[in-house]
Amino acid sequence: MTIGITAKAMWMLFLAAVLALLVLPLLLVVVFSFNDSALTSFPLTGFTLHWYVRLFANESFWPSLTNSLVVGGVVSVLSVAVSLLAALGLARMQWGYPQAVLAVLSAPMMLPALIIGVALLSFFVRVIAVPLGLPTVILGQLVVIVPFVIAILHARLSSFDWSLVESARDLGASGFGAFMTVTLPIIRPTLIGSGLIALSLSLDDFVITFFTIGSGNTLPTLVWGLVRTALDPTINAIASLLLALSIGSTVLALKLIDYRR
Repeated sequence: MTIGITAKAMWMLFLAAVLALLVLPLLLVVVFSFNDSALTSFPLTGFTLHWYVRLFANESFWPSLTNSLVVGGVVSVLSVAVSLLAALGLARMQWGYPQAVLAVLSAPMMLPALIIGVALLSFFVRVIAVPLGLPTVILGQLVVIVPFVIAILHARLSSFDWSLVESARDLGASGFGAFMTVTLPIIRPTLIGSGLIALSLSLDDFVITFFTIGSGNTLPTLVWGLVRTALDPTINAIASLLLALSIGSTVLALKLIDYRR
């Protein structure tokens, strides 16, 4: 009994240490974004919103925020649309090995983002010769984000009661009508949740964006540019805003996604 209690206590201490390692740096970023001192160090000298005011006055911030929101919005919509078609096909697949197909589609999740970024840069510039910009950023992010959304939607549709669709068809509904009146209302929370997760992934992406954006910035690349020039405390303000957007969209997505439905 004593050995069991000791082992449990050690695991709890290990878990606490891991959580502290993951959470404390994020908390420090938020705390220092409100620190009156320009030095990112303790002790804190007072509470201020100066760094947020200075950030909002930065001419580069608003175009970067706009680019991030545009890219994130387009990526979330397109990734849900494409992934829904793929997940529906995989869930209704009557031949072959859907898990093997899903594993192949998930390959971009397992590859280093650096390799994908370099490959996309070479493809856009050398192969199809298109100018780099927001469209190439969107296409590049879709390569990485779509597999995540497919996995989420496939997990939901794999437990879907298809007899409901068949009943609607028996009652005279067309295939599209059955989808709109039966399938879509049931899986709508999962669609919205997966779209929010795609938005979160898009807002946080740096590597793919860095290689495919050309000129201009998103918030992550703006942070990179600021870090290279000086350790400006407005970086903490940008990071805090990104953290709030990412956590907010992810928490909302997790509340909407329920595989038991």
